[in-house]
Amino acid sequence: MAGISAYGAYVPRYRLGAETDGWESAGQRSIANFDEDSVCMAVAAGIDCLTGHDRQEIDGLLFATTTPPYSEKQCASIIATALDLRRDIFTADITNVLRAGTTALKSALDSVTAGSAEKVLVIASDNRQGAPKGEAERNSGDGAAAFIISNEDVIAEQAGSYTITENMMDTWRSAGDPFVRSWEDRFAIEEGLERILGEAVSGFMEKEGVSVKDVGKLAMYSPDGRRHAQLARQLGFQPEQVQDPLFGRLGNTGAAFPLMLLAGALEDSTPNQLLLTVAYGDGSDVLGFRTTAKIQDYVASFGVSGYLDSGLVLDSYETFAKWRDVWITDSSSKRPQAQSPSVTAMWRESDQNIRFHGAVCNQCGYVQYPPQRVCVECQGLDDSSPIRLSDQPGTVFTYSLDHIAGTVDTPLAIAVVNFECGGRVLCTMTDRETSEIKIGLPVEMSFRKLRVVNGIHNYYWKAIPRRRAV
Repeated sequence: MAGISAYGAYVPRYRLGAETDGWESAGQRSIANFDEDSVCMAVAAGIDCLTGHDRQEIDGLLFATTTPPYSEKQCASIIATALDLRRDIFTADITNVLRAGTTALKSALDSVTAGSAEKVLVIASDNRQGAPKGEAERNSGDGAAAFIISNEDVIAEQAGSYTITENMMDTWRSAGDPFVRSWEDRFAIEEGLERILGEAVSGFMEKEGVSVKDVGKLAMYSPDGRRHAQLARQLGFQPEQVQDPLFGRLGNTGAAFPLMLLAGALEDSTPNQLLLTVAYGDGSDVLGFRTTAKIQDYVASFGVSGYLDSGLVLDSYETFAKWRDVWITDSSSKRPQAQSPSVTAMWRESDQNIRFHGAVCNQCGYVQYPPQRVCVECQGLDDSSPIRLSDQPGTVFTYSLDHIAGTVDTPLAIAVVNFECGGRVLCTMTDRETSEIKIGLPVEMSFRKLRVVNGIHNYYWKAIPRRRAV
């Protein structure tokens, strides 16, 4: 039976919290860095999920988000390339609704069940913005979750589904809107969230012949912690049955939220537990999964808990506002406009820049990046094989700090990174504090946005202090 055979997640390093000057809130929420978007976080979650798995076995990738960087261009194709997946796979973006994550998950389950694919990677990622210092901004968070859906080595097999579709104008964001909008609170909660989620959960129970007491963990959407607890009580669930929604540590991660809670529930699950994933947005999806005996032997990668425990609270809300262009300063006017990247060059150099392929000499084993025709070690000509460096650990060989560079993240940190497998790269460092940069610092590579010019999102790999276990 089709189900989940692997899972992963990603939570950005930085948080807003009680120690953040100007934030004025006791709870924490995750925030993407200035060079991160939903695609960058999706790649990170995909790497976490694919650890230990053969990427050539993935037959499809479904990307779910409400915050795609492009309105007309597929983002799943960027993610598939950055993850170094095969070219002959199907890809799709599922977007514009908060329950896009569960829609993608159900589509993958249906595809595997029907036999049109053997393994499908599902990634949900979001970085929604609320008005500055408003309720939506306080309760939101940034993050991503990823799952491999297959018929093999299933740790949680599908155990039914139920969907309600209803046009509900309670939360929305029109084209060009920077912030999420919402209607009057009482209407949105009583006629939207509580009524629709209640009907969906009841419909699932009736359809599948189960009751509330049969549920091991409930991974449920809610806009904030108070309403989450209230809704769980109204549905009849006991506190121990409810997966921690992580308000005050993570926040509501939009389309990724119920899937991140599902990934968190899987981290602590035992065999034969019924897990319910409940999403909301113009209706509701309820997906059931029952854990198998294989979950006892499953070794997760970093996961939700690992990334949550490796966070860093930002010192100032002003820094976050600058990252999001909430407060505009005149510093940008003092710098010349960046030149538009060459689309032709981006296409030609995709393997080295997006897939992040180096070359290993077939004669002597020497690794070079970027790939060269001639091996600098043995001078072998045109005799090398590609090697993926994006998931290889490395260390800082040397670095420099530029305090006058025109960058959001001053000083600009440039490092030479030596990979443990061989080879080195000159790249920017991000997600770093100046005080922690040193020669020998363990780092890993992270897919990030360099700049956006003429509507072109130019991505590349940067080095970050190592967060994931090697």
